[in-house]
Amino acid sequence: MEITDVKIFPVNEERLKAYVTIVLDNAFLIRDLKVIQGPSGFFVAMPSKKRKDGTYKDLAHPINAETRTKMEAVILEAYRQEAGRAASGETKAAESAVETEAAPSATEEKPPA
Repeated sequence: MEITDVKIFPVNEERLKAYVTIVLDNAFLIRDLKVIQGPSGFFVAMPSKKRKDGTYKDLAHPINAETRTKMEAVILEAYRQEAGRAASGETKAAESAVETEAAPSATEEKPPA
């Protein structure tokens, strides 16, 4: 399984730094991953849904540490590239896309903020 496309949607919040959409093997799209700034650095939070009892449950997530590590590395690298462009003052369209080397982009809408 390869992440063939990564789209970064930066936000200006204290801990939440970006929403992320990824495509796996040019065949499966996952939206609403989040780049979060925690006490020991950035991490990727999986898409989740709030339950009736107030807790959150992941809608999709890696089932082993190797896959999670690989996903985080690709997503955080794309986020750093996007953050670097923003810091250098490069102007971008509202929907920013950071492509991985493996494949062309899939058409995507910006998730609600």
